[in-house]
Amino acid sequence: MATFAKPENALKRAEELMNVGQKAAALQALHDLITSKRYRAWQKPLEKIMFKYVELCVDMRRGRFAKDGLIQYRIACQQVNVSSLEEVIKHFMHLSSERAEQAQAQAEAAVVTFDVEDLEAEKTPEDLMLSYVSGEKGKERSDRELVTPWFKFLWETYRTVLEILRNNSKLESLYAMTAHRAFQFCLQYKRTTEFRRLCEILRNHLANLNKYRDQRDRPDLTLPESLQLYLDTRLEQLKVATELELWQEAFRTIEDIHGLMSMVKKSPKPQMMAIYYAKLIKIFWVSQSHLYHGYAWYKLYNLQKSYNKNLTPKDLQLMASSVLLSTISVQPYDRKHGAHHFELEIEKDRNVRMANLLGFSLDPKRDNREALSRSALLSDLISKGVLTYVLPEVKDLYCLLENEFHPLDLATKVQPLLAKLPKLGDKLSAASPVPEVLLEEFIPALQNLTTLRVLQQVSQVYQTMRITNLSNMIPFYSFTVVEKLAVDAAKYNFVQMKIDHGKGVVHFGSQDLESEKIKNHLTILAKRLNKAIGLMQQPTKRPEQRFSELLSIVEKDHKRLLARKVIIEKRKEDQEKQILEAEREEEIRRQQKQKSLEDQERLRLQRESEQRVEERVKREIEEKEIEDAKLLLDKQKGRLKKKPTDLDKPKTKEAIMQQVLLDQKKEREELDRRLQKLAKTVDHYERAKREEERPLIQAMYLKRQEDDRIYFEEQQKLAVEQSRLQHSEDLREKERLLRMQQDKEDVQNEVSSRRRGEFERQMRIREERIAEERSLRRQERERRRKMEYYRIQEEARLMRLREEEEARRRQEEERRKVEEAERKAKLDEMAAKQRQREAEAEEKARKEREALTEKSSLFTPTRREGGAPPPEPERRDLPAPAPAPTTTEPPKPGKYQPPSRRNPPQQQQQQPQQQQSSGYSSRRW
Repeated sequence: MATFAKPENALKRAEELMNVGQKAAALQALHDLITSKRYRAWQKPLEKIMFKYVELCVDMRRGRFAKDGLIQYRIACQQVNVSSLEEVIKHFMHLSSERAEQAQAQAEAAVVTFDVEDLEAEKTPEDLMLSYVSGEKGKERSDRELVTPWFKFLWETYRTVLEILRNNSKLESLYAMTAHRAFQFCLQYKRTTEFRRLCEILRNHLANLNKYRDQRDRPDLTLPESLQLYLDTRLEQLKVATELELWQEAFRTIEDIHGLMSMVKKSPKPQMMAIYYAKLIKIFWVSQSHLYHGYAWYKLYNLQKSYNKNLTPKDLQLMASSVLLSTISVQPYDRKHGAHHFELEIEKDRNVRMANLLGFSLDPKRDNREALSRSALLSDLISKGVLTYVLPEVKDLYCLLENEFHPLDLATKVQPLLAKLPKLGDKLSAASPVPEVLLEEFIPALQNLTTLRVLQQVSQVYQTMRITNLSNMIPFYSFTVVEKLAVDAAKYNFVQMKIDHGKGVVHFGSQDLESEKIKNHLTILAKRLNKAIGLMQQPTKRPEQRFSELLSIVEKDHKRLLARKVIIEKRKEDQEKQILEAEREEEIRRQQKQKSLEDQERLRLQRESEQRVEERVKREIEEKEIEDAKLLLDKQKGRLKKKPTDLDKPKTKEAIMQQVLLDQKKEREELDRRLQKLAKTVDHYERAKREEERPLIQAMYLKRQEDDRIYFEEQQKLAVEQSRLQHSEDLREKERLLRMQQDKEDVQNEVSSRRRGEFERQMRIREERIAEERSLRRQERERRRKMEYYRIQEEARLMRLREEEEARRRQEEERRKVEEAERKAKLDEMAAKQRQREAEAEEKARKEREALTEKSSLFTPTRREGGAPPPEPERRDLPAPAPAPTTTEPPKPGKYQPPSRRNPPQQQQQQPQQQQSSGYSSRRW
């Protein structure tokens, strides 16, 4: 292993080896330099070395060497200059692609000869022997040997680059670009095996990314940019899988895309979801999952109708027709009847899985077999108004198969409509993710549905029918196909029928009296009898009264239902808000907990890392000191072999260093003395040598001067002679050319005149163009000025209208304020008059009460016995009892009392009289 002081030296050495044809040695030299621990830090020369290194790897098809070198270079420049690694990888892929294209261009019919099943498989001895003994032509064999190795190397290049970039957050775009180029490679050359391996590689990379979240420089999928790159890569993978018709791999890619979309709560772009549902449509159609195919069409239709503003009415009509046809193409019965519990559980899990892929959220703990069904989808289409957009022929077909009852001629009515379907399909506009809608692909499924509807309707009318008659009713199928469909329908309890080939008849119905059909017939009969009885009875009320009562009942029910709907919607909204709030709080708590755990883990890892670094530094220092002491001891022992010292005795490092420094000082002093002695000797020798050389140098100078003079004179004579000969030759050439002087002038004048005319013509054209351009600019300037004038006038007009409207609004406001003030004044005046009337009434009532009180006080009755006064005359003058005045106290003036609380005049007049009589009786008693 060669060592170099500088990286540039290794590059020069590699170029020298390449110039002599030793590319393997040059590659090995660069590989040793790159993998050396000495050059782990990034330097600018390392980039040039890597460019040369990958060129050698490509020339020699050494994929393993390229991978090792790129891994080491990634370690060197990951934290310093990651763009250098990107440039090297791009150069590596460019060289590999270019060499593969060159090999393909050199070989004729490369697509025909490039038929290796597996690019990673090695040739077996049997294959080699078969290739030599077979009748394969020499050209085809040479083409295979030329093209296939380069494509194998290109495939290995893609794998190497993806492996290097899989956990690098700074080169995510390069990772996505490499994956896209690998997809295009598989698509261009129909490499299905390599495409499966590529998908598995990307899937493993994503799984490891989610599994090991504590890796350094790993991509963060919570960032929108990173997630968008991964989604774009998976969508490209989905497109290539569908074009290669690898449907299983396409479905796994769909699951990968759904898993990536579920990582974030933000919904992806509508364009991306449109491609997603378009590919789901194709996958479900190939897998003959008509129910999920219909739901995928329904989701794509809603998405395009909501977000795609460039969709034409024709495209919308074709897509709505496809939605309806895919829905009614689903079999009108499920396969639950007679199924085992294990099969039902599998079907339940499958429904939940497909619902998640289609964007429906189902609870896996519930029985969701009816959530995705034909009837539910049809009801959604009717409620959302999809039938208003479909083609008339498709709508007629739907009405015949789903709503109408024609047991004898249903198939004959459906057949012309089915014949029109191929003509109705057409290509969609560029704004649609589906390039073309082919309605004829629904014809087989619709024919099966028509057959089942005929059997179902006939079974409700007839008990027995001949096989020939039944075959004639279904013209597009033979009875063998009808029999297969009937057996499958009878197996899952859609129709009840038996075929008797001996008698050539078909028996419909069941002998069970409790069957559903008999129950329905009896129910229908009872309803129709009740309706007939109601029609026969004489109405007791007039039709107008009954109609008004019905209208009132309907109105009440409608209001009640609307109120109930509002309450239900409000409860749903409250419940959803509570659920969202709970989920938000739970998510916040989970994030806080996760963040605290991550912080604790990061602090722990940081402490452990710092502790390990400190221990490693201490250990390295101790080891370095011990190695230095040993090295100094060994050097000193080797230098002082003939001088007995006490170095063999165990001493410390400081003592050894002092002794070594003392010995080195003595050696330097001895060396200085030797150098001084040697310098003096060399000085004496040089002085003696120069004294002897002086006369010899003088003589040599004089001889050289004479030789130079003679050489100058000879050269001067030679130059004069050559000039004379050249002058004579030039004179002869001039005489020869003077004969063509007139011809030259004629040609020159002709060319000048022609060019002058061309120049004048071009100048005229230029002037005309300039004049035209000036005219156009003048017109454009006038047009802009007019438009500006019109704009200013329009703005002024609008400003005037706004000012007039504002003035009118202010006048209306002032008028409304004046009217309000007048109304308030009238109300205040009425209130004042009311208060005055009430005060006058109260004053009048008070005066009447005072008059009555005075009269009662004047009345004093006496009782005489024998002419003597009563024994207690002073008690006759006592006033009325205390409660009477309190009940007759007049209200305070100015205080309003309601009339209901005041005593009427009759009561006010009776109250004093009662008080008077009570006072009289008490005094008398």
